[in-house]
Amino acid sequence: MKNKIKYALLALLLLLPGFFTPKVQAFEPVTMMLLAPVALKVYEAAEPRLVRGAQYGGKKLVEMGVNVFEVLYLPLGVVETTLGAPFGFMGSGFNHIGKGALAPFKLVLNTLALPFCFFGVDI
Repeated sequence: MKNKIKYALLALLLLLPGFFTPKVQAFEPVTMMLLAPVALKVYEAAEPRLVRGAQYGGKKLVEMGVNVFEVLYLPLGVVETTLGAPFGFMGSGFNHIGKGALAPFKLVLNTLALPFCFFGVDI
């Protein structure tokens, strides 16, 4: 009995938003024909800013991906300092631990800067 009530409530919650969707009205072809030249002028004026925002945003996304992989330096450095110490890897292990420890902070800073980069600010 309880399962039937749960399923009924779930179905109600899933179907409920469908009853409150706004009605969509299309433009008339004449209105679209009149507004098309204006829309093209607006697009031509905004295109350099859009391209610059896409470039800076893409560059920041690549930097964030590099930061994600830099986090893997931390366990590598720990292994190098413990197991690789007899083989001379202790110095590079400490360097990798430092890079791995800083990577999450760089990732957070790049994540906070990402929305600004999509608006064309190079941070």
